[in-house]
Amino acid sequence: MLKTNVQNSDLYNNNVGYERAGQHRIHFNGPATDFFEGALLGNGGLGVVVTTRPDAVLLHFGHNNVWDIRIAEEHRDEIMTFQEVYDRISALPADLPQLTDNPWYKEYCEMTGKNYSKAYPKPMPCGTLLLRYDRRAAEVLGHTVHIKDGRCTIDFLINDKRAVLELFVEGNYDRVWMKVTDTISGAAVPLFTEIKLLPDPETPLEFPQAEITKDAAGVISFTQVLPSMELPAVPYTPHEKDKAFRLAVRTSDLAAINQTATAAGAFACAELWEGLYTDVQAVSEKVPPSLDGYKAAQLETAEWWCDYWNKSAVILSDIFLEEIWYRNLYFFNCSVKEGVTCPGLFANWSYRTIGADWHGDYHMNYNTQQPFWLAFSSNHLDKHLPYVDMVDHVLPVSRSWAQQYYELRGAYFPHSAYPVEMTMMPYPVPHWGWEICETPWTVQSLWWHYLYSMDKDFLRDRAFQPIKEAVLFMVDYMKRLEARGEQWGDDNFHIFPTVVPELYEITPGFAKNSDCLIDLTLTRFLFRAFTEACEVLNEENSEQQLLIEVREILNHFPEYPTAESQRGRVFVSVEGEDPEVVYNVPIPVTTVFPGEHHGLHSTEDEYQTAVNSYLNHRNEGGNELVFYNLAGARLGILDLERFKRQVRYCLLPNGTCTDRVLMSGGRYSDTENFDFMSRMGIWFENFALPAVINECLLQSYNGHLRFFTNWNGQQAEFHTLRAVGGFLVSAEFKDGETAWIEIFSEAGSALSFYIPWADGALCSSSSGQHHIATGAMGTISTTPGERITIVRRQNK
Repeated sequence: MLKTNVQNSDLYNNNVGYERAGQHRIHFNGPATDFFEGALLGNGGLGVVVTTRPDAVLLHFGHNNVWDIRIAEEHRDEIMTFQEVYDRISALPADLPQLTDNPWYKEYCEMTGKNYSKAYPKPMPCGTLLLRYDRRAAEVLGHTVHIKDGRCTIDFLINDKRAVLELFVEGNYDRVWMKVTDTISGAAVPLFTEIKLLPDPETPLEFPQAEITKDAAGVISFTQVLPSMELPAVPYTPHEKDKAFRLAVRTSDLAAINQTATAAGAFACAELWEGLYTDVQAVSEKVPPSLDGYKAAQLETAEWWCDYWNKSAVILSDIFLEEIWYRNLYFFNCSVKEGVTCPGLFANWSYRTIGADWHGDYHMNYNTQQPFWLAFSSNHLDKHLPYVDMVDHVLPVSRSWAQQYYELRGAYFPHSAYPVEMTMMPYPVPHWGWEICETPWTVQSLWWHYLYSMDKDFLRDRAFQPIKEAVLFMVDYMKRLEARGEQWGDDNFHIFPTVVPELYEITPGFAKNSDCLIDLTLTRFLFRAFTEACEVLNEENSEQQLLIEVREILNHFPEYPTAESQRGRVFVSVEGEDPEVVYNVPIPVTTVFPGEHHGLHSTEDEYQTAVNSYLNHRNEGGNELVFYNLAGARLGILDLERFKRQVRYCLLPNGTCTDRVLMSGGRYSDTENFDFMSRMGIWFENFALPAVINECLLQSYNGHLRFFTNWNGQQAEFHTLRAVGGFLVSAEFKDGETAWIEIFSEAGSALSFYIPWADGALCSSSSGQHHIATGAMGTISTTPGERITIVRRQNK
C-alpha cells in the first residue's frame, strides 16, 4: 500500500509570508542621527529615510522618477567610429607599459570621458520634512521598522510617559502618514512644536530656487523645477522638457493638538507629486488628503504588503538566513515598482550627495541586472518589469550606437546609461565602454522572464526584439575580419576586442582583450535563447538567415580560457591570465552564473573545473556579496556559515548590506579605506541576497527541479518559489531529508525533477491521478492549474 506523509495539501494563500515577515522587525536603539542609521520606507516609487535627532525627527524624501535630468552630450564629432579608433590603437607600440602612456590615447580618453565627468544626470533628493520637539519634555528612545506592513514606530518618553510616533508610506500613493499616541491608552498626545519643509541643501545653485509657502489651511509646500538645459536661463524660462516635483505636508494645528489631544492622533500627511513641469504646475493647488483618512490608508497599505508577502515564503530554523530573506525582500518592495522608473545604483533613497556617486546610474556590467535576479525565484515577476522598461528606454540609443559607431547591425548596449533622454553613449571611453559582455547581459533576464513564466505574449511583445537586436550585433561583431582568420591559428569566431569587467582596460597590443570568459558564456546563452525563442514563437522561417549565422558561430566557438592553479584547472577571465589575479567582478565563476553553462548537471570534469574556479577565486570586494555566493549555491558548495559572516561584515545599522572591500593587492592599496563605498548610498544591488538562499533550497535553471541542493541539514520549508517552466514550488526539509513537495503548474509545462529519495516518489495530481517515479529523475505531464503532490514512496 502506498502512503503519503503530507498532512495538509492546501499550502497556498495561507499568509505564511506575511506572518513570518512580522518576526523580522528592524530595531535601532537611541537617536538615529545618521542617514545610514535611519529607517527605510518606500512604495517602489517614493523612498523615505527617517532619521531621529535628540531634538527632531527628519524625513528625507526621494523618488525613482525624480532626477536632475540635465545631460552633457558634447564631442560627438570627435569620437570617431569604432574602426577608426581601433586602427589607431592597433598602431600603438605593443610594449607600452599602459596605453594611456601614449599622449593621443590619453587625450582621447579624457575627451570621451568629459561628458560623464559632469555631476549630472543624477537622482534628485526631494527635500526633508523636519518635525521638531522640545527635548526638555521629550526624549527619543529608538525606532522600529515593521517590515510586515511597512510601518515605522519611533518610541518617545514625553514627560516620563511612553508615546509612539507611527508613520508609513502609503502603498498606492506617494504619501507619508504620521500620528502620535500614548503607548498604553492609544490616545493622541502632543509632541511636536514645529513642522517645516527643507529643500535639499545640495540643490544645484543654477536651478530656480524653490519657495516654501504655507496656505491658510496650514499646508506647507514647495515646488522644485528640474531644468532640462545644462545652464537654465536667469530669470528662469520654462522649457517643454523641464520636469519638477512638489512636496507638501498637511498638518493639524499644533497649538490645538498641544491643548486638546484628538482621538485619532494623526497630525500630518505629506505627499509628493512629480513629472513634467507643466503637469506639476497643474496640481499646484492640490493638497494631501484629510487626516481622517489615516486609518483607511493604513488598512489599504497593510493589505498591499500582505499581497506582496503572500507571493512566496520561507520558514527556516536558521533565523539569520530567514532574516536576510525577509528583510531584503522588504527593501526590494520599497524600492522597485511596475510603472515607475527602474532604480539606479542607489534606488529611491537620497540626500545631499548620498546616492550621486557614478551618477547613481545604470551600470550594465552586473550592478543593474543583479537586484532583479531576485524577482524570478521569489515569485515577483512584476518587479522585473521596470528593468524591461529600462531596456526599451536604452534600445534606441543602443541601435544608433551599433549603426553609427560600430557600423554594424543590431544594438550595442551601453556600459552606463541614464533614465533621461539620450542621443549618444554616456561613456564611450574604450577602456570600459568596449565591454562586449554588456550587450548579451542586458537582455539576458528578458529570456529568464519567459522561462519562469512561460508567457508567450511577453516573449513576443517585450523580449524578442531586444534579444534579436543583441544577437544581430554579436553576430556581426564576431564575423568581422579582425575577429577571425589565420592570425588566430584556428577557424573560430572570436570576441575581439573586448574588455574584462573592472580589470585591465584596453591593454597594449590587445594582450588581454579577446575572448573574455564572461563574454563567451553570455554570448552562448544569448544565441541559445534566441534559437529557442524563434522555435517557441514559430519565427524559424522568418529568422532563417540569422539562425544559420548563429549556428555557424556556435559551431566555431572559442573555448573558455583556463589555467592551472594550486587547486587544479580553473577558468580565468582571458587566456594567459595568472590564476592568482585579484578580481573585482567574479569572472571565473560566470560560466556557472549568470552563464548557466555549468552546474550540478555538468560532466565530472567540467563540474570540477567550475568548483576549482570558485574555490580559487580571489575577490577584492564590492561586487561579490550576491554574485559569488549565488554561484557557490548553484554548485552546491556554498559554505552557509561563511556566507552569513560575510553578510554580517557588510551589514549597516538600517538592515541593508553595503559594498565593502575584502582585500588589497588588486586595485586597492594596503592603505585603502575598506569602507569607502559604505557612505555612497543604499546599494540596491544587494537586495538580491534572498536569491542566494532560494538557490540553496530550489534549483531549476536547466529545466529540471532540484530540492535542497545546498542546505545545512537544518529544518527548512519554502512556499511558492517560482521555477523555470512556470511552476510554483513548495517543499519541506525535515529530519535530514525532503519531507514533501507541492507544485502548482501555471502553464501546463512538462515537469522534470530529480527524485530526492532512493525509494522513489509518489506523485499525486489534483486531477486524481497517481504516478510512481523511480530512478534519478521523474517526469510528469501537467495541465494549467494542476497541483501535484510528491512524497517519498513507501511500501507497507
